[in-house]
Amino acid sequence: MEQRLRRVAVLGGGLTGLSAAFYLLKLSKERGENIEVTVIEGSNRLGGRVNTLRRDGYVIERGPDSFLARKLPMIELARELGIAVELTGTNPLAKKTYISLDGRLHPMPEGLTLGIPSDQEKFMRTDLVSEEGKLRALEDLSMAPEDDQGDETVGDFLERRMGKEMVERIFEPLLAGIHAGDLYRLGLQATFPQFKQMVREHGSLIAGTKEAQLDAARLKAEKEANSPAAAATNADSEPLPSSVFMTFRNGLSTVIEALEARIRADGCLIRMGSEVESLAPIPQPQSNVADHGTYRLNLSDGSALDADEVLFTLPAYATSELLSPHVDVSALTNIRYISVANVVLAYDEAGFNHDLDGSGFLVPRGEHRHITASTWTSSKWLHTAPKGKRLIRCYVGRAGAEQGVELNDAVLAGVVQRDLQDLTGLTATPEFVEITRLRHSMPQYPVGHVDAIASFRDNLSASLPGVLATGAAFGGVGLPDCVEQGKKAAEALLNYRKA
Repeated sequence: MEQRLRRVAVLGGGLTGLSAAFYLLKLSKERGENIEVTVIEGSNRLGGRVNTLRRDGYVIERGPDSFLARKLPMIELARELGIAVELTGTNPLAKKTYISLDGRLHPMPEGLTLGIPSDQEKFMRTDLVSEEGKLRALEDLSMAPEDDQGDETVGDFLERRMGKEMVERIFEPLLAGIHAGDLYRLGLQATFPQFKQMVREHGSLIAGTKEAQLDAARLKAEKEANSPAAAATNADSEPLPSSVFMTFRNGLSTVIEALEARIRADGCLIRMGSEVESLAPIPQPQSNVADHGTYRLNLSDGSALDADEVLFTLPAYATSELLSPHVDVSALTNIRYISVANVVLAYDEAGFNHDLDGSGFLVPRGEHRHITASTWTSSKWLHTAPKGKRLIRCYVGRAGAEQGVELNDAVLAGVVQRDLQDLTGLTATPEFVEITRLRHSMPQYPVGHVDAIASFRDNLSASLPGVLATGAAFGGVGLPDCVEQGKKAAEALLNYRKA
């Protein structure tokens, strides 16, 4: 008897949704299952926040510019798509990062890992933290064991362990920048759960960081000793970059383009330019149930799509609107979103009066600048600018300071250039400026987020069997996190009928 066709609708054509579609098709084929996948994207482009502009020989990222190499799902996906040969790392000569303090750029202390000083000798030489602040930070090593009081904010935890000055001058620009958030509102369990684990297992953040570094070094040595070739090469027999961060030589959109090509070739249907307006269960007849879909999706173009299973990979606010008639969505409505802007400036080297001697700089909240951070892109990523050109990217907007995002283009470009001049002395005039506003793009995980999402998913499964929700709002904003969530959702959907 021929297996009945299963129809799965994936809502959202960003990295999570496309990864889910890829793994749905790949895994169903491996299992011999008959499946039809439809991706529904409300805009007229795929990729979500991933958006590469290729212009005049430049490779410009209008969204995220890289991913953490230690998080393997992106690398594994690149291998499966046959694009791992395109991976590239940062310029090894551009290691220095600066932090602004009182209008001047100071080198970030060497030996920091997520802001934690694992090299105390080098940390004590920095000008970024006062002598009193340094000694307060090192008290982390001698503090009494902590009782596990449940989730709390990142800021409260780090201030208790290392003091307020470290939070304001080091942790805030370094960690809050990942989410464009406020450390005193971000939940620790959803953002940096390893911090509490370090204290629980090793007694302090500093000791835990040192031990993690030793473990990583031992693991690397073991891999190289046991199989040097396997440790150094990918599936295409090409060396993988030795780099903390990676991207693709022709931009992050490389993975979006490869995913689109592959899933289309595998029979995936992609519908763009029309949003889902409602979801409703289809009343099932008493007989011949197997011939009918389970859910009906009504689209803004007036059409409808029936599906057996539905995967939401939309922002929390969009998912909550569609699911609120069916389930308690307070876990989603409690997730605030922050708007940010990327301002990319391209220069000719003639008259460019800065060495770009590093990867860029971070700006703490207390400095009261429009710029929250700047990447010296053509220095950090050598593939991003043609010969004789320079590329700088600046970030604007964070929790509590989003007004700069909505300045008109001329004003926004002007204030960014003034901040650059004040902090770096750069007076060169850019050949062009590319501005991208990412409105409501950065989810802020509140205290209790992990437990709230787990409860929401349980309720969703009970209320709407076969409907899942995942993505950046749920379990991580990094690109490998999105890939991993897409793959896990695909596996869950395929296993659903077997449960």
